Amino acid sequence: MSVNEILLPIADDMRAVDRVIRDRLHSGVALVETVAEYIVSSGGKRLRPALLLMMAGALGYRGEHHHTMAAVVELIHTSTLLHDDVVDESSLRRGRKTANAAFGNAASVLVGDFLYSRSFQMMLEPGDMNIMRVLADATNTIAEGEVLQLMNCNDPDVEEAQYMQVVQYKTACLFEASAHIAAILAGVDRDLALQCAAFGRHLGTAFQLIDDVLDYSGDAAEIGKNLGDDLREGKPTMPMIYLRDHGTQAQRALVRQAIVDGDASAIEPITAALHESGALAYTRRRAAEETTTALRCIAGVQASQFKESLILLCAFAVERTA
Repeated sequence: MSVNEILLPIADDMRAVDRVIRDRLHSGVALVETVAEYIVSSGGKRLRPALLLMMAGALGYRGEHHHTMAAVVELIHTSTLLHDDVVDESSLRRGRKTANAAFGNAASVLVGDFLYSRSFQMMLEPGDMNIMRVLADATNTIAEGEVLQLMNCNDPDVEEAQYMQVVQYKTACLFEASAHIAAILAGVDRDLALQCAAFGRHLGTAFQLIDDVLDYSGDAAEIGKNLGDDLREGKPTMPMIYLRDHGTQAQRALVRQAIVDGDASAIEPITAALHESGALAYTRRRAAEETTTALRCIAGVQASQFKESLILLCAFAVERTA
C-alpha cells in the first residue's frame, strides 16, 4: 500500500495543513518567502504532521488546532532540513537541488531560523502550556542530536547504543512530539498520552533505521538523494556499525577506513559487504522490532479508520523502498 493510500482518511486535513503553512510563510522579505516556498513545496511525505492528524483522529479530537500544530511540526522539520543540508554540504534532496545549493548557505541558515521562529509564534495559538513544553523540549533535543551526530562523524568506534541515542534525539523526537501533541489536544489521560508519545518515538526510530538501509540499497531517483551520502559524511550508521562488529577481518578494516576517510568512492565494496554480512537485514529487523513495540503502545486505542492508518503506517515504515 502506498503512503497516499494510507493517508486517505486525513486527506482533507492534510490539505488544510498545506493552506496553513503557505499562509504562515508570508513575509515582507522576498527572499524568505522564496527559499521557504522552495523547500516546503519540494515534496516529501509529510509524515510528522500526518502522524499528528491520524493520532488526533484516532483519539476522537474534533477541534481545529490540530491543523495549526501539524503545520508547526512540519515547519520545525523543514528548518532542520535547511540547517542539516548546510552542515552536511548536501546538494540533492527529494530529487532536486537542496536550498543551500540553489540559494547559498547563508540564505538557507537564515530562512531556517525564520521557520523556527515562525513555528514558535504559531505554537502559542492553542494556549496550552503542555503543548508548548513538548515542542520546546523537542526542538532543544533535536539540536542536541545534531551535535551528537557531528561528534560521531568519522569515528569508527561509535557503539550501537551511541548511534541509537542520535536516532532518538535527531529523528524520533519530533515523531514523538507529534503524537504527544495530538493526545494533549484530545484531552486523554496522562498514561495514554505517554503511550501515544512512545508510539511516535518507536515509529520514528523505525523510519530512520530504514533510511540507513536505503542509503546503501535504494535507488537514487526513487529516494531523491545521492546514495552513499552517509558514507561521504563519515556517518557510522546502524548497518556500518553491524558490519564493523560482525564482518570478516577485511570487511571490518574496510568499514573502519571508510568511516575515518568519509570516502564515498568505497560505496560499491561497502554495499557488497553490507549485503554479504547481513547488516542490512539486521537493520531491517531492528526497524520491525520498533514498529512491533509501537503497535503495542496503541493497543488500547479504540478501533477506527484513523487507528487502521496508524497500523498501516508502521508496516509502510519497514517495507518502504523510498
